[in-house]
Amino acid sequence: MQRCLDLALLGAGHTAPNPMVGAVLVLEDRIIGEGYHQQYGHPHAEVNCINSVLPEDEPLISKSTLYVSLEPCVHFGITPPCTDLIIKKNIPEVVVACRDSYDEVNGKGIEKLRAAGINVITDVMQKEALELNRRFFTFHRYQRPYIILKWAETKDGKISSGDKERTFISNEYSNRLVHKWRTEEAAIMVGTNTALLDDPALTARLWSGKDPVRIVIDMQLKLPASLKLFDGSVNTIVFNQKKQEEGGKIAYHQIEADAPAIPQILKILFQLRLQSVLVEGGAKLLQSFIDAGLWDEARVISSSQLVVDSGQGVSAPILMNHELIHTQEIETDIINIYQHQH
Repeated sequence: MQRCLDLALLGAGHTAPNPMVGAVLVLEDRIIGEGYHQQYGHPHAEVNCINSVLPEDEPLISKSTLYVSLEPCVHFGITPPCTDLIIKKNIPEVVVACRDSYDEVNGKGIEKLRAAGINVITDVMQKEALELNRRFFTFHRYQRPYIILKWAETKDGKISSGDKERTFISNEYSNRLVHKWRTEEAAIMVGTNTALLDDPALTARLWSGKDPVRIVIDMQLKLPASLKLFDGSVNTIVFNQKKQEEGGKIAYHQIEADAPAIPQILKILFQLRLQSVLVEGGAKLLQSFIDAGLWDEARVISSSQLVVDSGQGVSAPILMNHELIHTQEIETDIINIYQHQH
């Protein structure tokens, strides 16, 4: 099962809105086939696993045990149900890490396999499997994207010097890691001031992978069209209180002025099937997610050397109801990852 999870992770950033899934076919402690879900719309892990079996080993499929990190699908989507293929191949035993919370599956795949006489074992490394697909499960459970907050702060807890110039805090290696993070999420978000002062491209140019959908909050549509966000190179969403205009590379989604903005934004992103969002600033936007309790993970890059000289600066957001789950040092930077305790 650990091998299934390792394989599944190879699909990170490519399978959404589908989950990451790995599968391994085993006969008497020998792996005769393995595969993972490589890209949304392409064959699922079970299909790739079975198709990987060498011709001389094909007679062994009907004697083998299939390990899979998520309950096999039972419905017709872009691809046919994996349960049908498993039954067709006469695989006698299937070991599943966890159930699929998606309504069209959720237990139905396991039921169908058992009804066909297949021995199904469940909840093997369940905790690890749930963690692997935390974006997918959060999306379906709470009907909103998985929210990751990210910022860099100085040694004295500032995210900028407070003047009109951009403050570079994290080092070049941490910056590269951030770009890797960008390839793993469906979308990336910034507020009005960050877009105006920093003019970020919000692309993953320092890492190989896809660019996330760009999201900017611009309530009064005051941001100039000359910003990199509006260059048309990447699909971009502008949340505002002025107009609704979809289609093309830049889409405008209008939200109500007399209701809290964050819940409205997350509802629209859920409808757009964007499964995860990396919120990169600024401080006001980050704090609004924290205050609303609408976040899942925070990644904070702290410089061990840089201090804001002015004594002013913009203070970093203040987390609440959080638990430190991972710490990493990259030269002069310390990266702490926190999990929200819902």
